[in-house]
Amino acid sequence: MKLPQEFDEHPKMSMTVMRMIIGVTSFMVVILVLVLVMNQDKNPKTEEEAMLPPETTAVTPPPYQGGEKEELTPDDFDFWDLYPEESPSLSPEASPEESPKEDPATDGKHTLVVHADGEEEWVLISPYLPKHDYDYTRLVMQSNLMEYYVDGKLTSYVGVDISKYQDYIDFVKVKKAGIDFVMIRVGARGYGSGQITMDDYFSENIKRATDAGLEIGLYFFSQAVTEEEAEEEARLVLDSIGDYAVRYPIAFDMEEIPNDTARTDTLTREEKTRIAKAFLDAIAEAGYNPMLYGNKEWLIKKVDLSKLTDYDIWLSQPGDLPDYPYKFAMWQYSTTASVDGIAGYANLDISFIDYSEK
Repeated sequence: MKLPQEFDEHPKMSMTVMRMIIGVTSFMVVILVLVLVMNQDKNPKTEEEAMLPPETTAVTPPPYQGGEKEELTPDDFDFWDLYPEESPSLSPEASPEESPKEDPATDGKHTLVVHADGEEEWVLISPYLPKHDYDYTRLVMQSNLMEYYVDGKLTSYVGVDISKYQDYIDFVKVKKAGIDFVMIRVGARGYGSGQITMDDYFSENIKRATDAGLEIGLYFFSQAVTEEEAEEEARLVLDSIGDYAVRYPIAFDMEEIPNDTARTDTLTREEKTRIAKAFLDAIAEAGYNPMLYGNKEWLIKKVDLSKLTDYDIWLSQPGDLPDYPYKFAMWQYSTTASVDGIAGYANLDISFIDYSEK
């Protein structure tokens, strides 16, 4: 049984406790708010970040650049792509090489010229000059004599070129050795004095070669420095023929003089061309076959062949096969041959034309 005074004490105690609880709670709320405000000032967040779960880190997408927006995929969060591998810098050695230049030795557009001093030069082959069409697989060498066959038929002729330096020649033996024609030197002009002299053996050579039944061709060693001198040389040749049948060509032979100076050394390419043409024109006007003699260097570098295409070429290039690219009618292929009837070395030639029928 509760006494009446007990009910008077209880309300007083309840009110006191409640006030204390409210006070403590209010103080704690104030402290908590202060802490939150202070933390927010140190780490400000956007509204979107504030709404993210505590352990989630916001990723800022790249700025929108127009077009249809794409949804992010897991690959977009692959941070390894943010650090691409460094490309090695290109050194001069690693830079792309220039296109290799064509080798003139194999491009088929050049031909090798060896100068008198031994210097080599690759010269562009002119597309405007007529080329030869010989098939060198048809050449056959028999007893020092070069022959050319077409469809099994012999279509070439063998000759020797001679001067006083071969001394006395037994032309009967030469004929029996298989020689068809001879190119006989008529004379020469001195490369120092400029004086014309007849070959010491010319008269005897042309007579006995004719008597042996050999076809006759002639040549003159020129050192003319003017067109007038070239015409003088041609007249001498023509006057020397007399009644002999000269059906093979009459050749103009101008060469460089090795190991000495010559009166022609100062001539230009154009001057040499005009001098050669003056001689050859005079021969042609007299009704004979004019021919230009020379080695590969002389023909390609010393004269202008484009102005001499009306004349046959006698190429001097001793060796197995010539590499002269242009058209030629006769080839001096040896200067050290042995021919019965000729003492010492003989110069051998092959003609691809039968001038006796021309």
